[in-house]
Amino acid sequence: MPDNAILCIDQGTTNTKAILIDNRGRIMAQGSAALTISHPQPGWVEQSADHIWSSVITAIQACVAQAQTVAIVAIGLSNQRESVVRWDASSGQPIGPAITWQCRRTTDQTEKLKADGHSDEVLAKTGLPLDPLFPASKMRWLLNLDGSSNSCIGTIDTWLIWKLTNGQRYATDRSNASRTQLLNVQTGEWDPDLCTLFGIDRSMLATVTDSSHLFGHTKNVPGVSDGVPITSAIGDSHAALFGHAAFAPGEAKATFGTGSSVMMISPQFCVPANGMTTTIAWSMNGNITHALEGNILVSASVFPWVATLLGLEGDVDELMRLAATVESSEGVSLIPALVGLGAPHWNPQARGLLAGLSFSTQPAHIAHAAALSMPLQVVDVFNAMYRQTAAAGGRIFVDGGPTRNQYLMQHLANVLSRPITVCADPELSALGAGMLAGLCIGFWSDMDEIIALDRDRVTIEPSIGEQDLANILSAWNDAMEQCKHTLH
Repeated sequence: MPDNAILCIDQGTTNTKAILIDNRGRIMAQGSAALTISHPQPGWVEQSADHIWSSVITAIQACVAQAQTVAIVAIGLSNQRESVVRWDASSGQPIGPAITWQCRRTTDQTEKLKADGHSDEVLAKTGLPLDPLFPASKMRWLLNLDGSSNSCIGTIDTWLIWKLTNGQRYATDRSNASRTQLLNVQTGEWDPDLCTLFGIDRSMLATVTDSSHLFGHTKNVPGVSDGVPITSAIGDSHAALFGHAAFAPGEAKATFGTGSSVMMISPQFCVPANGMTTTIAWSMNGNITHALEGNILVSASVFPWVATLLGLEGDVDELMRLAATVESSEGVSLIPALVGLGAPHWNPQARGLLAGLSFSTQPAHIAHAAALSMPLQVVDVFNAMYRQTAAAGGRIFVDGGPTRNQYLMQHLANVLSRPITVCADPELSALGAGMLAGLCIGFWSDMDEIIALDRDRVTIEPSIGEQDLANILSAWNDAMEQCKHTLH
């Protein structure tokens, strides 16, 4: 008799992944497919919606080929956030490109809305600042391509649900909808005033549902039988938080990569301050879970750059070995504002700063300062979050490639003055989507059962003296103030 499994699809910016998981949360098989990105003009970033769909098929087929004795009982979907697709409602053919989250083509539109005084209104309803990152202005741009009203438009989850059901379902979940700037994140429904502001006909938008929900059944999907229920959809960063089983207010995760994404469960919606955003983490059984989020622009990507500057040929492992040869940076701080500062400072004009140099400074001190720059930025985000919520003190989970470096993670625990739980489970976004899908069909009975699943985790305790920590934070804060107030 075949083993039951959930097919989890994680549609990302540079690749699509598919995994099969059993009811112990273990990965049984996996597949992936790469994606290309186009830059037709400076600041414009787009992909092919058809290629996104074909990458999903390729990943699914590669995955299921490894586990042919498995019975797929449900599908969970996580996806790159804030990217937008428009397509013809009759033919299913895309109209224009898929405009990705990085694209800045609608800067003029969002700047005009700011100038007209709409920033506070949008922030109060959506928890998001006016910025071309978010989909509403991109939707308007795509709708301006032609006057056809017989079209669908939405985030990537909406497009994939349509394709997986062969056009039978037009739906989105609240986590993705909360990123569009068209959803009121307190009510969890499309907001008529926001739709009017951005020039979007509300009747054109998809039905908004819970993240764990029966979205429809598969039809004509290569590699998957017809009739498999699609029972979750969720944005990828939200899915990773769920994959950690970080469910209680104050629990948080930090995902490290080129940049860093920090997200923390909030007990209720609050209009964000201190450089944060507010979002819907997920919704289940009609109940909305909110979260605070902060995004750091340059994180691990600073390491190969510094390693090159120090003559290490970009070797990050060598950089970390050099950093570990000294006990401290001797007051040197590196602010990696190479493309401006992200959360919580949000200063696009800021540029990187190396501060605290003296004749006694050695390359190892600079390497040590570079290693500290990633965890110290996370400290800034958590401090900003704690200033606006009473739900402080929950568990902190971390994931991403840099978490494999014990030296870096010890620094993170030290400067946070909190234990951190390093999760070695791969594909957390896909795993989180699969867990949501499983809850919908009774694969797991409740969230407590998910919390109890065995995980590949290690907890790291802080191990630093109070004075050493105070010296690090003081030097960092002084350098940050210099960076923010220096004209570039």
